[in-house]
Parts: sequence; structure tokens; C-alpha cells
Amino acid sequence: QVQLVESGGGLVQAGGSLRLSCAASGSIFIRNIMGWYRQAPGKQRELVATETSGGTTNYADSVKGRFTISRDNGKKTLYLQMNVLKPEDTGLYYCNFRFTDSAHNWWGQGTQVTVSS
Repeated sequence: QVQLVESGGGLVQAGGSLRLSCAASGSIFIRNIMGWYRQAPGKQRELVATETSGGTTNYADSVKGRFTISRDNGKKTLYLQMNVLKPEDTGLYYCNFRFTDSAHNWWGQGTQVTVSS
């Protein structure tokens, strides 16, 4: 069983920055992928960025060069540094965890990010 708790969301003006955190608990010491997804009102949930336990990262084209995903495996915490935020980055940001050899996903409760123009 894996539990995920996100924090760090908020209201920011366009061009500003936020840092999201996701604290994981449970047995996550085997190969896994953690990531951030977001969902805007009326839209489907979409991938923002992922990072494997081995350090391989993947980003959506819309956030490349502005967002940076990182993880501290010792603290079992995932981060998302978001810079040069745009109004279209507004949404509910979810933390995701999956073991590499499993299709089962765990999700956090989400943290709201609102970017005003």
C-alpha cells in the first residue's frame, strides 16, 4: 500500500513560481515511476512530468524548459519546481506512483494551482 500527500499549491500571478511536494509512505523501495499530472476544469487529466527511481525524466512539451521534476528517494518525496507559470497551467495537480512492473496506479488527493493573468 502506498499513500501520497501533495502540498505547495496556491494562487500565483503569471510569470511566478511554485514548488509542489509529494510525500510518499509505504514500501516503495523497488523500481518505480513517480509523476505529476494535472486536470483543468472540463478537461481530461494530463501528464506533466515523470521520474523513475533510476532518475530518468519525462516532460510534457507544454512545460519543457519551465518545470523541473526531482525526487529525494531517501525522504520518499517528489517535487515539481514550476517557473514562468502561465494561466493555462491552472489546474488540480496530482501526484502519481506506480511500480515499474505493475499497471496499478496510486494517486494523491491533488493540490490546486491557480495562475492569474
